[in-house]
Amino acid sequence: MTSSVNVLTIAGSDPSGGAGIQADLKTFSALGAYGTSVITALTAQNTQGVRGVYPIPADFIRAQLETLLDDVELDAVKIGMVASREVAEVIAEVLGKRRPRWIVLDPVMVAKSGDVLVDDAGIRAVRDILVPLADVITPNLPEAAVLLDASPPSSLDAMEAMLPGLTRLGAPYVVLKGGHLRGETCPDLLATPSGHEWLPASRIQTENLHGTGCALSSAITACLAKLPTDAPANAPTAAIGEAKKWLHAALEASARLSVGKGRGPVHHFHAWW
Repeated sequence: MTSSVNVLTIAGSDPSGGAGIQADLKTFSALGAYGTSVITALTAQNTQGVRGVYPIPADFIRAQLETLLDDVELDAVKIGMVASREVAEVIAEVLGKRRPRWIVLDPVMVAKSGDVLVDDAGIRAVRDILVPLADVITPNLPEAAVLLDASPPSSLDAMEAMLPGLTRLGAPYVVLKGGHLRGETCPDLLATPSGHEWLPASRIQTENLHGTGCALSSAITACLAKLPTDAPANAPTAAIGEAKKWLHAALEASARLSVGKGRGPVHHFHAWW
């Protein structure tokens, strides 16, 4: 018998279940990790869009975190959307004192419509406070452009040129997601302490893309949490590859679900039912 790993998502809630903490908890379970959650915001949303956001006060986010950590030993943490500097400071302070082995940051700042979801202070907080705290960051191309105050790349060469700036922000591993590029493939670019490499993938023709960023970052979190403490140096790269393979299969199986009238979710439990 092997002991389970405990992982945490710090993110907002999605009533439709395709993104946010609901998607994260499904992903954790699908990949064999026990999921816990700290809610940063309540949202009124469905597969067609977001109608309202109710942020949780920073002091209550602190209470959630500290109460959980007083009882549960965590192997890894995933951080999702953080809309204010105050919340970023609380997360960094608490996790800095009781740091898990792995921290994954999904810098959710830009909606699929292209709208920026956080103000300038929130962007600076993510860049200056949370990115250096993380072991892995998973920006898509618009989010990477916001982090670097640049234009989104439109080619593989431009993606590669953006990578040094992202690594200088402080996270040892960067997964720069290429899904916004056009073409039959959508490769991601992975930076590690020893260099960088492309993670190729075919493009799946589907509209069921709701919560794909949440699912990938939480899959990486679960796969990293399961690594033994004496894992070889290249183990994080293999864990990221495993997470990407799982998401690809979840996208392929998404048509088996019938959820909502807009962009549906991926099939988190494709291997189970």
